[in-house]
Amino acid sequence: MRTMWRRTCGFAVAPLVMASAVACGGGSDQAAEGTTLRVIVNITPNLTEKYWNDLFAGYEKHHPDVKVELELTGTISADAKLRQDLAAGDPPDVAQQITPNADTASLFADLSDQPWTARTPLADQYAIDGKHYLVGVGEQIQSLVFYDKAAFEKAGLDAAKIRTMDQFTAAMGDLKGAGYKPLQAAGQWVTGSQFSMMADAGVLTADPEWTVKRKDGKVSFAKSGYLPYLEHYKSWIDKGYLDKSALGLTYADGQTAFLNGKSAMYVMGSYFVPAADAAKKSDGIGVFTMPTDGAYPSGQFGNISNPYVVVNKSHHRAEAIEFVKWATTDPEAIKSQLASDGNLREGFTYPMSSLGSSVQKILDKAPSVIVKSGESQPIAGFSDELNKQVQSLYTGSSPSDAADGLDKWWNSQG
Repeated sequence: MRTMWRRTCGFAVAPLVMASAVACGGGSDQAAEGTTLRVIVNITPNLTEKYWNDLFAGYEKHHPDVKVELELTGTISADAKLRQDLAAGDPPDVAQQITPNADTASLFADLSDQPWTARTPLADQYAIDGKHYLVGVGEQIQSLVFYDKAAFEKAGLDAAKIRTMDQFTAAMGDLKGAGYKPLQAAGQWVTGSQFSMMADAGVLTADPEWTVKRKDGKVSFAKSGYLPYLEHYKSWIDKGYLDKSALGLTYADGQTAFLNGKSAMYVMGSYFVPAADAAKKSDGIGVFTMPTDGAYPSGQFGNISNPYVVVNKSHHRAEAIEFVKWATTDPEAIKSQLASDGNLREGFTYPMSSLGSSVQKILDKAPSVIVKSGESQPIAGFSDELNKQVQSLYTGSSPSDAADGLDKWWNSQG
């Protein structure tokens, strides 16, 4: 059963935005008569129904011949919602927050013949066999260390001088000596994700093809740069720099603890900035790019933001493509979507806090953005297994145990 609302005339939004000029008069007979586009969107604390309503209102004002039905995913993922609709023989037109892979690419329209796709962020990184199925509005970067400026001042630390993992560890010791919990962690998905934000920056900058090689059995976790990062992480637990009780915290709990000054540093993605802004804490927080055991600054582990796909079985394919084009190329639509979730795009600015501007500068200086997509996308279920193995370090496993566990799991997946 579909959950949707209907608007008089729909512009699409960050999830799947708007039909463009073609959909409103120049596209097809259906467009001339009035086209209804169905869009699957994801609702988050930042991307609320009100946000989409306001965004759609702007489109409806200028495109009275197009209507948009916004479909909410509720408790299921966008991917699950799409599959549900397809199984019912009732395909939507556009979907947000779905990343095609080689096995699912046939479900989506190939946009490679659309010249504008080349101007969208990370288009080539998300290509499959050289074809563009996914386009996005901006990008998120995640190899970031946010820090409490007051804590660093008290501990006598200069964030600009923390470039290596050994220096990072030494800074934690100084912060603990100054009376602070050095680094904020949490349970749920956070544990493994924070490790990825750290280790991927180093390992995948040194060897961008590492995941491809792992799929081919040419490298392993136990005999690669991932093991030293597991060793660093375990040492932080043993030294009390990471609180063993952190696994009992939710993502929201961990974020709140850092914002409330309970800890001095927090590894998280650029999407943390809106939370700091909303809490009016941004001016007291600084940020630096993740230290590594290799090149500095490293590439930023990141991903596409506000991604859109056109469903292959859409009954209004041309109009849906124009809709997505608008969402990802119209300057005002781009700025709105970037600002709503603290995302970034080269060449675009919007009113930012001092913290947001600092993150933008890190992106500008990053030698690359590392994305796990296309051939570099890990096998299904890897993030859950990584989370499990990193959390096992809190309960007595050794770094070599965790690395071996990752290899055994990967090899067992065929």
